[in-house]
Amino acid sequence: MIQSKNFYRRLVSVIDFQLVFFVIGLTFISFVAIYSAGSNYGMSFKYLSVQLLAFSIGLFGFILIANFNYQYYKYLDKFIYILSSLLLISVLIFGSVKRGTKGWFDFGFISFQPVEIAKIMFILSLASFLDRKSKETGKISHLISVFLMLTGHLALIMIQPDLSSTLSYFPVTLILLFVSGVEPFYLFCIVVFGSVAVGLPLLGTFLNMQLQFSQRRIFLIDFMTSLQTGWMGVYVIGVILFLIVIIWYFLCKLKIKIAPIYPIILSASILFGCLSSLAIEKSLKDYQRKRFVVFLNPRFDPRGSGYNVIQSKIAIGSGKFIGKGFKKGTQTQLGFLPEQHTDFIFSVVAEEGGWVWAQITLFFYFFFVWRTFVIAKNARDRYGSLVAMGLATMFMFYIVINIGMVMGMMPATGVPLLFLSYGGSSIFSSLCAVGILCSISMRKYTHT
Repeated sequence: MIQSKNFYRRLVSVIDFQLVFFVIGLTFISFVAIYSAGSNYGMSFKYLSVQLLAFSIGLFGFILIANFNYQYYKYLDKFIYILSSLLLISVLIFGSVKRGTKGWFDFGFISFQPVEIAKIMFILSLASFLDRKSKETGKISHLISVFLMLTGHLALIMIQPDLSSTLSYFPVTLILLFVSGVEPFYLFCIVVFGSVAVGLPLLGTFLNMQLQFSQRRIFLIDFMTSLQTGWMGVYVIGVILFLIVIIWYFLCKLKIKIAPIYPIILSASILFGCLSSLAIEKSLKDYQRKRFVVFLNPRFDPRGSGYNVIQSKIAIGSGKFIGKGFKKGTQTQLGFLPEQHTDFIFSVVAEEGGWVWAQITLFFYFFFVWRTFVIAKNARDRYGSLVAMGLATMFMFYIVINIGMVMGMMPATGVPLLFLSYGGSSIFSSLCAVGILCSISMRKYTHT
């Protein structure tokens, strides 16, 4: 018993208090903003109660995970990946539908979205695989294995369908592959694959919206209509693949040695991206696709898909320097700002707290992410460094995308702002991720 107490005292003495401080600061801002945002619906107490309950459960998970040696995850990678896949499968069978997505376990007072914890489990599994196969980074079989791990999760999530939850997988995978030493060309091919798979359905939606907005531009209408026909797309792809072969041929003639495998892999990335785009297009509803592209010009649909972004920018701008005060934001309290307690919570902070509290929030996020990269740099082993880097990338992706979204600089993807947005799954999984980071940080000094 005495040894156990000494063990926990030793762990507490080396915990990363800077990281914990920034998390506490962000959750405090979250509680205040959620309470204010819920007052318009008469739901302040309920929203705050659910968030506090989720935070308490997450805090318990944080303590357990921080005290657990992260190095054991390395030897449980297959089990962790299988378990995460079973979670995603089970929600398709037993889950509840919310906003057109069958991705929730509903427990009455609180619900849980397993994809949030599955993302962290994917990072643990992928980091272990890349660490064990560190000498095989140049092999195609190595990348195929990573691709299969990635598509396994993405396919299960897209069946729900929930495109926004899949987006963080791409930057996390790319960064971990880059850090593990994979050749940049292969990373470029992954970027091409993802861009084609997601970009083609969104391009079609953008062209349709552009057609409606440009009724008097006859030439533009004819051009865009021809682009959207199936055969025109096939011709364009064929020309691109032909150009890849021609460029490779002339480079070889100029005695610039490029192995034939490179144009083959690049062409395959484009073709697989096109095939994947068909599945993505079928799984996404029209309004979901519009939300992704309307940020380019909210005037395309000011009362529909562009409404959220327009109202968010008004809310942020109206806050000015010191804000309108707690529960005094007009856009928030009069209900003009949609999803104000979830996706657009930062707009509430900026309107009622002004530039001052918006900058304080950004300050906390900046140093939180900075601490995660410091933990990755100082980890005692390569596995710990890869896990911390993957979690840091995930956090940074969420922060940049969400804040960019509410400011009209990024697509409205439905990505929550971690630690701030209302949602039990988000706060619980985020605290579990912080627990893993603290476990990595603490094990610099001890093997236990």
